[in-house]
Amino acid sequence: MFAIIKSGGKQYMVQEGTVLFLELLKGEVGANVEFNEILLSGNSTPESLKIGSPLIEGSKVTGKILEQGKGVKKIVFRYKSKTRYKKKKGHRQPFTKVEILKILA
Repeated sequence: MFAIIKSGGKQYMVQEGTVLFLELLKGEVGANVEFNEILLSGNSTPESLKIGSPLIEGSKVTGKILEQGKGVKKIVFRYKSKTRYKKKKGHRQPFTKVEILKILA
């Protein structure tokens, strides 16, 4: 069984056992997380496919938080020639690593 969930403004296709890197979610490591915004769910057969408009009511996906962390550093560098202007900044995007446990559709 698979589902397409919406989290952090993005859409992810998940199955049981899938490990995802999502935008930062509140919660401790080891805590369970529920995703209620399910856009599509089903099996490999076309008859079992459920399509939401825009969401499927009464369905949810549960997961477990494996890790909270920060991604690799991105360098932001601004430079203007002939004016001695330069700025260097770094940014590390926070993430949450989640394992999908169960899909209830």
